[in-house]
Amino acid sequence: MFSTNVKGVTFTVQGALPLTGKGSSIVIIGSTASIDPGPGLSVYGATKAALRTPFRSSTLDVKGSGVRINLLSPGPVDTESLRNMLAEHVEEVIKSLREKSTIGRIGQAYEIGAAVAFLASDAASYVKSLKLI
Repeated sequence: MFSTNVKGVTFTVQGALPLTGKGSSIVIIGSTASIDPGPGLSVYGATKAALRTPFRSSTLDVKGSGVRINLLSPGPVDTESLRNMLAEHVEEVIKSLREKSTIGRIGQAYEIGAAVAFLASDAASYVKSLKLI
């Protein structure tokens, strides 16, 4: 999990930075699990937390280049991997997550895609790089 979530993202961004120009945007997918992982998510939460500090510094490294780096930290999203992880407890846990949510539901993958598309667009040109919750 650390290889994929931390090394994979870090090395990809390091390789992409020299190829980016003014107005470019890098969006990293974090998670609220980096702050409050919940039961069974300690390692996953740690991998997402491990992205926060280096990319906070990266925003300083690219200062003045016109490149933005944002970290999107969604809450629970109804995905196949979440459902597989929850196994036989899936409906019970998703119900609990819905009840815990201020909007009464968990996210959908298309909503994360829409947020990424917005952050990568010119419409988000003044959104502070690495806006963290």
